[in-house]
Amino acid sequence: MTPTLPFQHIDKIEILRALPRVFRDTRPESEIWLTDLALSRPDYYMVEAESGTGKSSLCAYLYGSRTDYLGSILFNGTDASSLSLMQWQEIRRRHIAYLPQELDLFPELSALENIRIKNDLTGYADEAQIHSWLERIGLGDRKDFPVGKMSIGQQQRVAIIRSICQPFDFILLDEPVSHLDFRNNRIAAEIIEAEAQRNDASIIATSVGNKLSISSSKLLKL
Repeated sequence: MTPTLPFQHIDKIEILRALPRVFRDTRPESEIWLTDLALSRPDYYMVEAESGTGKSSLCAYLYGSRTDYLGSILFNGTDASSLSLMQWQEIRRRHIAYLPQELDLFPELSALENIRIKNDLTGYADEAQIHSWLERIGLGDRKDFPVGKMSIGQQQRVAIIRSICQPFDFILLDEPVSHLDFRNNRIAAEIIEAEAQRNDASIIATSVGNKLSISSSKLLKL
């Protein structure tokens, strides 16, 4: 049984006076923490941060995998803290896609197997589309290779393809191209943007240096 959500799509995420609890005794200079910020679909956002300022925490809060923050996060006016586990599972399956910095790939499985695990849950892409993405991003001849034996840049590309194998209103990308060269960065950005446009969705990408080459993004300093 599909859990009932109080919205059909997430059109706006509000981050209201939020702050990681670990920073409770500080007053960071930030355009996100301790402010009232609205992220609206289908705009693109680049979150620029230094290490240790909470960019990965921000992504985890928006994805619901962590709740150790002060303040509030609202989806279309609904407080994220009021959502049940089953409602969060539906949000992660249909509304918010996520690429964590740690990638969370299964090293013993191939690139294709890692992607299929996600896609089998969502039924989003057909096999031809997945193979096309892998070819385009330069992994066509590596799709059956265990990801644990791939370079970190290759693993990032696998994780990027896996992240878009679902419908989404927002996609969270935590340092998605930190180990990619200019060419692969551009290709990855084009694939992500195409799927964002297909879903009329927002992109939220973080960076401590190498930025995802998306167009017309709004820059936020964390």
